[in-house]
Amino acid sequence: MSKITVKDGTEIYYKDWGKGQPIVFHHGWPLSSDDWDTQMLFFLQQGYRVIAHDRRGHGRSTQTDVGHDMDTYAADVAELVKHLDLKDAIHVGHSTGGGEAIRYVAKHGAGRVAKAVLISAITPYMIQNEANPNGVPLAVFDDIRFNTANHRNQFYQDITLPFYGYNREGASISEGIRQNWWRQGLMGAIKAHYDCIKVFSETDHTEDLKAVDVPVLVLHGEDDQIVPYQTTALKAVKLLKNGKLITYPGFPHGMPTTHADTINKDLLAFFKS
Repeated sequence: MSKITVKDGTEIYYKDWGKGQPIVFHHGWPLSSDDWDTQMLFFLQQGYRVIAHDRRGHGRSTQTDVGHDMDTYAADVAELVKHLDLKDAIHVGHSTGGGEAIRYVAKHGAGRVAKAVLISAITPYMIQNEANPNGVPLAVFDDIRFNTANHRNQFYQDITLPFYGYNREGASISEGIRQNWWRQGLMGAIKAHYDCIKVFSETDHTEDLKAVDVPVLVLHGEDDQIVPYQTTALKAVKLLKNGKLITYPGFPHGMPTTHADTINKDLLAFFKS
């Protein structure tokens, strides 16, 4: 397996396939680079070089108990990008990975990044407070913390229903997709997953979004039950200097998997624009 060792000794697993303009994929909580399988194969076949890593504590990377904060996530990506000497890269982040991608681009991407994409992303920030009255209440994230700490095996089964919109009337449920989410989740460390809940709920990406000069595509499902688009996507695009927003009626949080044909088509059009 391909791994790099970053400054604090953590090993970061990654995939690196093909040649051409690089696309770097950043996965969501609590998954792994495997969540990008459909996109990795599709864009490899389109002539791109595709790269995806397992965030520290997730997937096949070191199950470290430290460094679970957005600055460290982005610094890990910066070390991977330097190791692979990626230039003119497109960074694509889903959910928590959207926060990681925009933090990397803002803090480390100068001279190396061509474009970025935020899919179902947590940006600018999710938590409800005085400055964000329409955000998600802290109690929701406390419930995720409790279930992750105490009932992770079952909770990682149950959360796939709203994640993919499978709890909606008439939904066509794929048990394979649900089991693959569960498989990826349980590959990672409970400590990393527990700590990451605070990261994805309370990290403020307002200044990251404002700082980015490259074109950024924001994609979000209007039936996202995990990261509500009104709180995130609609605000994020207004903070970007060069942002474009596409929302999808009825699409769930996990739309890169459930609606891969649509998402891949829109990504390809943006990459080629």
